[in-house]
This record gives sequence, C-alpha cells and structure tokens, in this order.
Amino acid sequence: MNLNKLLAFALTGVFVVVGIGRIKAQPATTNTKPNVVFIIVDDLNDYEGAFGGHPQVKTPNIDKLAKSGTSFTNAHSNCPVCAPSRNSLFTGVYPFASGDFGWTALKDIPELQNNKTIMECFSGNGYHVMGSGKLLHHHRKDFWQEWGININNYGPLAFNGIEPVGHPSVPEPYRNIGPIDGSFAPLSDVPTFPDSISHGNKTGWIYSRGKKDFLEYKSEDVRDLMPDEMHSEWAVKRIEELDAENSEKPFFMGIGFVRPHTPLYAPKKYFDMFPIDEIQLSEIKPGDNTDTHYKDIYPAEMKGLRYYRTLKESYDGNAEEGLKHFLQAYLACIAFTDAQIGKVVDAIDNSRFKENTIIVLVADHGWQMGEKDYLFKNSPWEESTRIPMILRNPQSKKGAKVKHPASLVDIFPTLIDLCNLEGDNKKSVDGINLCGHSLTPFLEDPDTNEWDGPNGALSMVGNGLNRSDKMKQTYSYRTQDWRYILYLDGSEELYHNATDPYEWTNLSDDKNYQDRKKELKAEMLEIVDTINK
Repeated sequence: MNLNKLLAFALTGVFVVVGIGRIKAQPATTNTKPNVVFIIVDDLNDYEGAFGGHPQVKTPNIDKLAKSGTSFTNAHSNCPVCAPSRNSLFTGVYPFASGDFGWTALKDIPELQNNKTIMECFSGNGYHVMGSGKLLHHHRKDFWQEWGININNYGPLAFNGIEPVGHPSVPEPYRNIGPIDGSFAPLSDVPTFPDSISHGNKTGWIYSRGKKDFLEYKSEDVRDLMPDEMHSEWAVKRIEELDAENSEKPFFMGIGFVRPHTPLYAPKKYFDMFPIDEIQLSEIKPGDNTDTHYKDIYPAEMKGLRYYRTLKESYDGNAEEGLKHFLQAYLACIAFTDAQIGKVVDAIDNSRFKENTIIVLVADHGWQMGEKDYLFKNSPWEESTRIPMILRNPQSKKGAKVKHPASLVDIFPTLIDLCNLEGDNKKSVDGINLCGHSLTPFLEDPDTNEWDGPNGALSMVGNGLNRSDKMKQTYSYRTQDWRYILYLDGSEELYHNATDPYEWTNLSDDKNYQDRKKELKAEMLEIVDTINK
C-alpha cells in the first residue's frame, strides 16, 4: 500500500492519522450509562511492568493505565489459544460448557447459537457498538453497528514475488514454519529475494495472502501504517468525532491489537530498545520438562514442542541464542502495541468522556518463552494461561491490585453489573447461563472475601484431540497459591506457586501434598460438573 493509497483511504474515511495531545475544556458527559472501551491484545503474556513481568519490558502506557485502574494480578485465560478463548470471552461461557474443543468459529458452535455476545447485549441496551481489529478470532461484522478498518490484522507479511513466506533473515528450519509463526524482524529489514527481482517480480512487505497490496517502507518516518496503527488511529478519530458531536448516546468500542502475535514485526525503533547482546531470557531451569506430562501425551508435532525444537535447531543447537532473537522481537512488539494502547487511552482522557468511560484491557492468553522446552501458547502452565487484566472504572479506587484469581469469563457479568445492562444473556431457554462472576466487589475492595466466584481460575487446553467429551480435555486450575493440572489421560501435576513461582517442581506424587491435590481437584471438578450445557 503506497502513500497515495493511504491518502485515499484517509479521504474516504477509512482512517485518518490525527494528533492526540489536545485537551478540550468541555463539560463532562451527562450520560446515565457509562461508555466502555474494550481493548484486547493477542498473545500478550504477563511481561508488563504493572504485572511484575520481564525486567526489560517497556510498557509505560499499560503501566499508567494500571495506576489509574484496578489490576487483576492473577488473571487467566479460560483456554490459552486464540479462537476458543475469544469465543468464551465474548459469550461469557466456558469452552467446555459450549463444546468448543478446537479452533471453531462462533457461528459453527451449535451450543452458542442461543447465546448473546457482549456486543449484542450492549446493542440491546441502547449503546452504539463499534469496533476495529482482531476481536473474535473469526470475524463477525454483524455483531457491530459500526466497523472500522477492514484489513488482514496479521500483516505485513514477507512476500517473495509469488507468495508470502518466512522472513529471509530468520534462519532455517524455523523460517519454514511459515509467514506467520516462522517470522520475526524489524520493519526496516524490508524482505528482498534477488531471484524474484531478477525475473521482474516485486518483493517486500505485503498486507495479506490474497492480494498484492504492498506496505511501502522508505524510512521509519516515511512508510505505510501497520494494521494495529490503523486500528488505534481509527479509534482516536472516532473518539474525537463523538466528543465533538456532543452526543449523549453511550458507546461500546472494541479494539483488538494483534502484536505481539506472530509474525513479530514492528518498526525498528522498538527493536532498538532491546539490543540483542543485552537480552535477558526468562528464568528457565534445565530439564524442567522431565517431571511434566504434556510431552508424553501430546504429539511431538504440537506447535509449542515443535517450535522450541525447531528454533534450537536453527541456531546450531543453541536454544538460548534462538530464544534471545525471538524474545527481542516479542519485546519490541509489546512496546509497539503499548504505544497504540496509549493513543486510545489518551484520546479518552483528553475528552469529555474521561469520567464516564470504563476501560478494560485484557489479553486472550499468554505465551511461553522456552520454559519447559516449549515455545507457544496452548499449554497448561503459568506463562501460557496468565494474562494482564486491567479494569478502570472512574468511580473505583486507583492503582488497586487484586490478588484473587479471575478469568476472562468474568468480564461479561462485570460489564453487565457496571453498566446496569438489562435483559438475559440468552436468546432462548436453550442458551447457556453466564459462567463467570461479576468482579465489581473487587473494584470496591481489592482484598474482599465477599465474592461469589470460585477460589481459582479454570483453563482448558484447546487441544482438539477430543472434540466431544468434556472430561477428555486437559484442565488447569490456578488458585492464589497453587496450580493443579489434570490431563486428558488422568495424569496430574501440582505446583505450589507461592514458593515455586516458575512451576519448576511437580508435587503431584509427593505424599505430603495428597490432601491438597484432592482438595484442588474437587474444587476444579465442581466447576466443570455444575456448569450447564
């Protein structure tokens, strides 16, 4: 996409690059219902400074948002892989309750056809519902009254003149994983393929697989926008327009950012923040996978196992070297997305909506960076399930931290509570009840014991190995101090996170912890057994 096409887009209203530094002296909105800005980030683990994550991470905007809201420091995905996590989040229904045991589009899950999404509930309560970016994994434009940017959110991709491929700077065989998961590089490293160029084929950055629509890059300051930048600029533009209109109609705005999902591409300035010779890897214990069961149950070609093995092979057997290059790109993409989040939050804070807008920031799941010889999401361990979760309600205490476990299914009932939404979450009696619990008691008192939710957060690995039996899935249950894992074959793991935060020691066979294991298993199975289908 060249600069002329960008200008054409702007003139047709698809997106406009605008400044966000202005503060207007306008009265606060008099809406009786609060607005909601809902931000979801793909593959973002707990590295942010506000969550005590990676020591080198740079997330000033997320950290600033945390100081102005409530951070849930023990929040988890209910299924640590994209599609089922988002289906669950936007319907408030556990994946096992809906039979979502794979990567199925919401429209193809029969059990959810009688349930409303968050967006439909807001529409039914008189809200203007608008969105842009990756929200549901399989996009449903009909859930939104207004949609922003239509573009492949994973772009740009490296294009060899014929098709998208892994970036040429990534060593083999990792590059062969493909143009999405097998690629990481700064945007300034414009992919070139001499053989294709010699045959007259244009190479470089392309936005999507299907169309030869190029992202043109001349310098850091003269280039086309990445999709996440388009979404943030669209959100800023719409907030400023609504502010100027003086409309009192409440709005729900959803913004989905893809980075740090692969391919790990970002402008060079974000890579420069993390020099490769200074990268610090996660705390990894050699041989940490020996007392785990995942590798013995799931095929060796499962992505997390294969990606780690392939990255190690690509750097001549030096796993640390490969992880440093991958982590540099991951941290760069986090910093890039943090900047986009800052634009959206600043637009709200510089408008009359500041004191009447709830801001929610979550991720769909985490990402494991080599721990237990695993490089991906969709595992039952901490780095895969744990997510950042910030909820800023203007009427709540600022800078509060909630240690009690929470999960994504709790978002739907919380928004119903905060926005006084009326009506059922079900379209008919055949629908499934909301599985989560409102988090509003924690917004009033972060240390409260008066919450009707469970003691722990329940995650289900979206393995897809069994597509029908909810008891043939792998479950992971995280309380404040413990994690209990029950694999689909009955194998177990038990970690005392209060003393073993990296989950290095599996205590499931230790005779001193059998009572605790039984207690956690009973709590977990009670949740699984009591949720109606």
